[in-house]
Amino acid sequence: MKAAVLTGPGAPAYGTVARPEARDGTLLIDVTLAGMNPIDIFLATQPGAGFPRVPGNEGVGLAGGRRVYFGAQAPAGAMAEQALAAPERVYDIPDGLADEMAVALGIGGLTAWTSLTDRAALAPGETVLVLGATGIVGQFAVQAAKLLGAGRVVAAGRDRATLARLETLGADALVVLEDGETPEALAERMRAACAGRLDVVIDPVWGVPAVAALMAATRNGRLVQLGHSASRSVDLAPAFMRGKPAAILGYSSSVAAPETRRGAYADLCAHALAGRLSVPTRRVALSDIAEVWKSQAASPNVKLCVDVAA
Repeated sequence: MKAAVLTGPGAPAYGTVARPEARDGTLLIDVTLAGMNPIDIFLATQPGAGFPRVPGNEGVGLAGGRRVYFGAQAPAGAMAEQALAAPERVYDIPDGLADEMAVALGIGGLTAWTSLTDRAALAPGETVLVLGATGIVGQFAVQAAKLLGAGRVVAAGRDRATLARLETLGADALVVLEDGETPEALAERMRAACAGRLDVVIDPVWGVPAVAALMAATRNGRLVQLGHSASRSVDLAPAFMRGKPAAILGYSSSVAAPETRRGAYADLCAHALAGRLSVPTRRVALSDIAEVWKSQAASPNVKLCVDVAA
């Protein structure tokens, strides 16, 4: 069958692999679309991941005639005509929801939603700052925070056009991230945007923005750490952390309980169908996987959806 194939660390090539066989309770999925995510790029660089294999952690397809979203089970990833998935990672898609949005609501939507509900335990009226707000997780997080009752939502990112769009989707204030700014200077701008109160930070970037957000956070603030697109490390003095009663909470939606993920996905679908959640999507061809991979590595502000039949 046609697939994106990783033969070693790096980028995949368009090729063919044997069709997977369902075993040990897994489900065989006839794939329609596979979702591209930053984690795909990261995992493909890891020498211990096992090769050859098909990349892709999520997709939309048919399981026994049902239209479903699925989390793929390695090494039979989603970027192929067929994939495998554990039953607890397969969710029905409601009628009326486009395949592109159904796959976007997966890793991106679930990460944003459950980081707020499960890890941050967002309370009504709290102020939320979303770092990396122009990425897919960030765009969902801004909208989700409003839907979940945040009193004020601040979007921080680099792409001005996407930030402007987020103002129409619920962001109360914007912080444009600039190269070379000190954490102290950025923290001052964050405090102003947050109107002096910052309870929850959703952080897929780390680096200077995360340090600045911790400086700006008010007492008992929580920073939910989701990724490191800005930097793999930060300089946090022990004295600063002792004097700042704020918590850094690591999180990945993959660790959420299966019933939590399933319920959250249903909630996300309902909001999307009602027009309360949206992100831009782009359908791309599996046969163009080399270029698609480069596009994802450049951190696009759009969800790339890989059409496995094209």
